[in-house]
Amino acid sequence: MKLQDAVYNWLTIKVVAQARPDDTAAQETEQFFSDLLREDHAIEEIAYTKEDDVYTVAFTVNNESRTFRFPAELVETMLDQINREPEKYVNYE
Repeated sequence: MKLQDAVYNWLTIKVVAQARPDDTAAQETEQFFSDLLREDHAIEEIAYTKEDDVYTVAFTVNNESRTFRFPAELVETMLDQINREPEKYVNYE
């Protein structure tokens, strides 16, 4: 998986996991992508901010600071789908 795709996937599920702290599946999926970023892409630190309609992800990889920017509408699509149809995303644990 390309670095930008992995960061986007992490951000998307991170937004869901933060909005749904009791959703075990979301928490586990966020951890999966955090591990993938660390193990497959050598990301040491990662954080995001949202300003207006853009998420900015800042991270360190191989001692180099990098950033990616993503439209909020794109990032929040999964959370919007879950909120519209929660019965499809019920956590059965």
